[in-house]
Order: sequence, then structure tokens, then C-alpha cells
Amino acid sequence: MFETEVRETRLDNGLRVVTEHVPHVHSVSLGIRIDAGSRDEPEELAGISHVLEHMLFKGTETRTARDIAEEMDAVGGQMDAFTSKEYTGYGARVLPEHLPLATDVLADMLRHSLLDNKELELEKSVILEECRSVEDSPEEHVHDLFSRTMWPQHPLGRQVIGYPEVISRLTRDDLLDYLATYYVPERMIVVAAGRLDHDALVAEIKRHFGDLTGAAPARELRPVVHHFEEARLSRPLEQSHFSMGSEGIPECDPDRWAARVLSLMLGGGMSSRLFQEIREKRGLCYSIGTEMVSYREGGMFVVYADTNPLQLDEVRDLCRQELRNVAEHGITEDELQRAKNQVRAGTLLSLDDTGSRMNRLARSLLFHGRVIPLQELVDYVEAVTTDDCLRVCKRMFGKDEFAFAAIGPFPKKRASRAKKVVA
Repeated sequence: MFETEVRETRLDNGLRVVTEHVPHVHSVSLGIRIDAGSRDEPEELAGISHVLEHMLFKGTETRTARDIAEEMDAVGGQMDAFTSKEYTGYGARVLPEHLPLATDVLADMLRHSLLDNKELELEKSVILEECRSVEDSPEEHVHDLFSRTMWPQHPLGRQVIGYPEVISRLTRDDLLDYLATYYVPERMIVVAAGRLDHDALVAEIKRHFGDLTGAAPARELRPVVHHFEEARLSRPLEQSHFSMGSEGIPECDPDRWAARVLSLMLGGGMSSRLFQEIREKRGLCYSIGTEMVSYREGGMFVVYADTNPLQLDEVRDLCRQELRNVAEHGITEDELQRAKNQVRAGTLLSLDDTGSRMNRLARSLLFHGRVIPLQELVDYVEAVTTDDCLRVCKRMFGKDEFAFAAIGPFPKKRASRAKKVVA
């Protein structure tokens, strides 16, 4: 039921072009992914991936920033970009007949951006405002605080957006060096999904990128070292927001399938254990959920919740108790089946969106070097047993070691015990 035509072509310079032909849809989603993100940055340039992503929208040798926006708007197309810890993405979603235009615009941005000094200073001001907006969003800020608390000495623990003191001193030469280092064929893939012609797209990509050269340095993989410590950042809020978590499962570890089933069962929906126990049964919070965060070298299992400051420690203790309980007793067959059904439904629903299909191709290629068929993914999940879940629970929660980060007002009796963190 998942069968579609997936094709791959590798250009002479090594650039990979992978497409999924979906004939019944009315759009094409095109993505260019750079296999470099905030984890690849030296500490003195933390945030440069994100700054460069912004700057590629600020004008090229033949297009102004306004031209880029107006050309896509004129055909009803959508453009986006993002920076993550492990890679950077640029993309467009258009009608099939406008795919050559989207390809031309994205290629122009990646290959011919001016990186004008005046525009750089203006955009640094915009990004500094973005940094402040993150600090004003405790549900987002607390995740960055948690990552720094758990992985303080690893690049994956740094926030993607960077830090104001570093952003302020970045120069055009810094951006040009980073662009030349990582925006090269071996660190770049082109992916597309929708109603498209593979050979026609390959011809366009070859025209724009066929002469691109350069070799990136080998990626340094550094094992993560988990620090199960506590950080509390006092802010005058109505609620306290917290993230707590344990050692998780790396992206390419076979146990990741059981870990994702566990995440759904514990905090993936209204029927999950934490939602039912802490919100529905006790009324102690509005939002609560879990996430399995996986990277190449390691992962973290994270619980997030917001609550009345006077109830913070109670909610934290209840979450910890539930994680210990599942590590001791495992999950039921009914819970396992519900989680599997959620995975299957999520997979099927994602097929309705060409953007989701394109993003799946990209992530599969970046982390696994191949496109993993959807049926294979479903089969992996269907093969998970309650014994697998118990084993993974013991692996993640069995040592009863959890990092904790919270933002908000705190009772004075606990404030003196808080670890000081500069946010």
C-alpha cells in the first residue's frame, strides 16, 4: 500500500538527487539539505549555521531579497528554511509546472548570494530579536536549558540559534568560509516528492550544481556524556515549565523503534499514562508530553510539562515515579498495540502531504544513507514486543538517573538548592 516510485541519481561531482513520484497529488515539494548544523560549529562560531540560513534569503547577484519573495508569491509557491542541530534545510512547495522556477531560485540563493555586509548587520539585529523571543517563550527556552544541563560539554547541548555575544561578532568572511566548507556536494542532497519528472529535475540540478566542487572535513563524532543535574532559572511567570529526562537511544540504534513506542505510550496523546495520571486524574497541569530525541552519537528521553509553581515538585516526582514504574513492570499488550496503531496512522496520514514525504526522504538519506521504504518502517514497529519495551525501559530509566531543568517562579525553600545557570 506504500509503493511509489523512488529514484536516485548521483551527479559526477557526487551530489545525490532523490525523488518520489506521487502522481495523484497536485504539488511538488523540493528540498536541498546540507549535512551540517549547529553540532558542526566550533564554539567560537556557535550560531553561524543559523545566521547563514537567514542570509541566503537577503539577495543574490541577480535577485534582491524582495525579488526572491515576489517570484515565489507570483506563482503561489511557498518557501522555507530551517537550521537544526544536525543539518540545515532549504525548500519550496509549488505546482508541478513551477518546479523549474523553484529550483532556479533555491540554486541562486545557495550559489550566488551576496552576503552583503550591510544586510548582515541588519539580519544580526533580527536574529538577536529572535534570541529574545525564545527567552520570552518558556516552553521553548526550557528545552534549550535542559539540553545544556544534560550535555554541557557537547555541541549537541548548545542551542541552535546561537548566543548573542557570538552572533554580534560574526563577519562576512566567517560566512564565506563556512559556506565553502560545508555547502559542497558530499554534504548536500536534493530531494523532491510529488507530481514530478525525475530526469527533468536531475537535468535542472545538473545545470545549477554540476560544476560545484569542494570537500568537507570528516565529521568528528563525539560520544555524549550525560550529566544528570538540575537547573532552575527564575522568571516572573504564572507557571513553571520543566523538562526532565534520561539517557535516550541514538538515531541508528535498533532499540529506537521500541523507544518511540514507549514515548507514545508514556506521553504521546490523551490516552498516554502521564496525561491520564497527571492531567486527567489529578488536574495538576495543562500540557504534558514526552519526546524521544535522537542524534548520531546519542539521545535523550524528555518529559515536558507546565504547572502551578507550588505543584512543580509534585508533578516532577509523579513523572519520575511513572518512569521508574514502567522500567520495573514494562507495558501491557493493549498499550503496545495502541502505540503501534498511532505509528501506523501517523505514517498513513503523512502520505497526504508532499512536504512530509520529502522530509522523510531527506532524513532517511542523511542518517541511514538510503531511503528506508515505508513498509520496512512499519514492519520494524510491528515487530516490537513488550519484552523489547521492558528491556529499553531498563536501559533508559533503570538507573533512576534524570536531568531536570525548569523556568519560572520557585518556592524559596528550593531556590537555594538550584544550580546556577547562565541563560
